[in-house]
Amino acid sequence: MSYHKFNESQREQVVLKRLKQGEIVALISDAGMPGISDPGTELAKLCVSENIPVVPIPGPCALVSALAASGLPTDEFTFGNKLAKPNFRIYGILEPKMAAVIDNFVVGFLPKHLGSRRKRLVVSADQRTTQIFYVPPHKLSQFLDESSSIFGDARQCVIAREMTKLHEEFWRGTLGEAKEVFSIRQVKGELTILIEGQANSKVEPPSDIELESELRELIASGESLSTAVKLVTGRTSVSKKTIYSLALRKFGKQLEVEDDSN
Repeated sequence: MSYHKFNESQREQVVLKRLKQGEIVALISDAGMPGISDPGTELAKLCVSENIPVVPIPGPCALVSALAASGLPTDEFTFGNKLAKPNFRIYGILEPKMAAVIDNFVVGFLPKHLGSRRKRLVVSADQRTTQIFYVPPHKLSQFLDESSSIFGDARQCVIAREMTKLHEEFWRGTLGEAKEVFSIRQVKGELTILIEGQANSKVEPPSDIELESELRELIASGESLSTAVKLVTGRTSVSKKTIYSLALRKFGKQLEVEDDSN
């Protein structure tokens, strides 16, 4: 029986009925771990709510495999694409007694909409934990362009490709180097990208030119001026008052239009 994202809501009741009749059902994925960026989470929830045992059988999981071999910190990481909350944060992943905190688990692919994607990246860039993303090969250049502009060119990253397969590869370097290398190199296969967390060391505040550039990019991607100010404020030590004042000077007309519409 097929079970995928386009039919899982219909299949769930069919599977549930067969389970209640005493059958044993195995959910198998041909690429990845069911429930981790593959269908299975909702079915597991349904079974638990009906007091039907759910027995996990560990299988391939790109995020854990990539993390273990990345050379980046593994004690704490964030995986997911929902704004504001870390979606899959595990403490002590390599320790025998693993404690997990899960907040609204979702897949590791970023949103398709540019504005939503930038919001997620802005939140990720401010985290001190290793950030993990699933990126389709045809979106790699786009991801590197956007992430390097938000995380900074100097942030270390690892691009893991085709893990456990014949053409397995781990590319390591900075986001700036990755952007340069993969602008001319086409890759195939599944990609898991890890970016190191923000360092604890004190960082020089951005210049007005850098702040203006970030504001302009966010506004060009469809964000309102007030939202752009809030997002830029959230990832810098510069006060909201200073950024708002800069926004008034540089983008006053947009702000007037926005206020009039409200």
